[in-house]
Amino acid sequence: MKTLLNLIWLVFGGFWLAIGYFAAGLLCCLLIVTIPWGIAAFRIGAYALWPFGRTVVERPGGGGALPLLGNVIWFLMAGVWLAIGHVVTAIPMFVSIIGIPLGIANLKLIPVSLMPLGKEIVPTDAQFAAYR
Repeated sequence: MKTLLNLIWLVFGGFWLAIGYFAAGLLCCLLIVTIPWGIAAFRIGAYALWPFGRTVVERPGGGGALPLLGNVIWFLMAGVWLAIGHVVTAIPMFVSIIGIPLGIANLKLIPVSLMPLGKEIVPTDAQFAAYR
């Protein structure tokens, strides 16, 4: 089921969202100072390309002032625009019955698109592995 949802996602919005993340990542990597944001954008772009079966969790020890400052800068420079892209693609997905899971996935990507530093993308099965 995850594969089917990922294929539908790829065709109806995931490809273009991933292109947006990859463009932001490329721009950030061209400017030497913003390479950490570029790496985060590439990581989230790969997640936006194939989201079902994976989830976003807080990175252990990922908090602090530096990631917070980085997230504020990211929010102002690229995060808002990527989040708007998720909202714009989620609306038509919610219109159809089959697109509702895709719209929900779009809405779940908004928090990580706004504040990517300090987050980690893991397989859904590994999310609760530490609690077993």
